[in-house]
Amino acid sequence: MSPKAAGQAVKMGFTNVKVMLQGAPGWKKAGQMMVADHKFVAEGNIVLVDLRAPEEVAAGHIARAVNIPLAKLAEAADEFPASKAAPIVLYGNGDEAKKGAKIVKEFGFKTIAQLDGGLAGWQAAGHQLVKGTAGSEIKWVRILGADEVSIADFEKAVAGKASGQMILDVRGKDEVIGGIFPGAVNIPLDELESRLAELPKDQVILTHCSTGARAELAVAVLKKNGLKARFLLAEVACEDGECEVSE
Repeated sequence: MSPKAAGQAVKMGFTNVKVMLQGAPGWKKAGQMMVADHKFVAEGNIVLVDLRAPEEVAAGHIARAVNIPLAKLAEAADEFPASKAAPIVLYGNGDEAKKGAKIVKEFGFKTIAQLDGGLAGWQAAGHQLVKGTAGSEIKWVRILGADEVSIADFEKAVAGKASGQMILDVRGKDEVIGGIFPGAVNIPLDELESRLAELPKDQVILTHCSTGARAELAVAVLKKNGLKARFLLAEVACEDGECEVSE
């Protein structure tokens, strides 16, 4: 998606345009941290962890946070959700969020970020803190977003057990070399607008890519053109002709 966006920027007249080809995965692989914006922290379906000592937390913390001090985090793996799809957002003092992220990554979670600007940034933006003891029990339930299809329902469609549905793979041509789901149709996202005539109007189109990001964009294109569609927000890996879905 980045090269395509860069091309659009050049067409708009921008002359100093660059693309980070490795994207967010490459950024994280290099040991860098992602940040979660304040709206996502306030309203998103996340696990928010305050890594400070209990006495500091009692003096003021974000209302949704659970308190797991950094010193005890490595022992708290069983307290986190079983689903590794849960987004984890951390904040604390100094580099505690970065240290905590390394620990949580070892638990198997794939979406880990620190609070943008930390607690100081949160307060500077005018957000309030609450005083008193924070909760220590993590309660997180996966909530499907608008137009999202569950893994279970997607796998039913793959198995041919869901009538009136088709699978649309919007990965690039080089990505499907490893395999594709049985009966699925591959139309790369950047070709979708020009190939809409190939898709049925009487079926629900279930889109997927390798993570869900492009699949969600594909649904927006399909719905704009009057087609019924839902997307899979999950990791899809294909190798030797076999494809697997994981949270």
